[in-house]
Amino acid sequence: MEILKSAVEKLHIHLTPLQLEQFQNYYHEIINWNTHINLTSITDYTDVQIKHFLDSLTVAEAFDFNKRSLELIDVGTGVGMPGIPLKIVFPEIRLTLIEATKKKTKFLEEVVKQLGLREVEIIAGRAETTAHDILYREKFDVVVSRALAPLPALVELTLPFCNIGGCCIAQKKGDIDKEIEQSKKAIEVMGGKLHRIYKVELKEFNDNRSLVIIDKIKATPVEYPRRPGIPGKRPIIS
Repeated sequence: MEILKSAVEKLHIHLTPLQLEQFQNYYHEIINWNTHINLTSITDYTDVQIKHFLDSLTVAEAFDFNKRSLELIDVGTGVGMPGIPLKIVFPEIRLTLIEATKKKTKFLEEVVKQLGLREVEIIAGRAETTAHDILYREKFDVVVSRALAPLPALVELTLPFCNIGGCCIAQKKGDIDKEIEQSKKAIEVMGGKLHRIYKVELKEFNDNRSLVIIDKIKATPVEYPRRPGIPGKRPIIS
């Protein structure tokens, strides 16, 4: 994990021996499970360090995760990104992971166990239904998501989880100007306000990666998110 260790220092993150061991074990779990479950196409040792782990930790540029008792939810987490890398580096976080594919949630359960992570809840389900559960609706200080959906749909899938005063952080890459423009109405409807767009400037990435930070300023109307599949098929577009 020397590549990761060196790269994250540019993010003012200094990994301990325990954290490096956890990332190493995380990598081995991904590789082992990927032989019989299609988890990810990124399996090269260097690529996993950069495209999965480092990419996940860039989120720390947008928010101070050293705050105590922080409730964070990762929507559509897949193999646990960015939630698990953030939990490794900031163990005080109380983390919730949502993933609709049950095979992946089994993987996540094993990873959490093997890495010895505490205060992690894994939900096997869709964001559209889970966000209507009183246990999770508007309960989180930070909502993160990586490559889940175009921004207009993503806003509907994530902002309902965010408490008023909290924020959503969406990881994006490429030219996102059109997505930002199209998402303005959805952001307003869901009770959000675009705070800023943070450009990730690391030499390891050459594909214009950004963090879109949306503040939650008022409650999301009870009818949102709409039923499964609808936010993606019929996004609220400006």
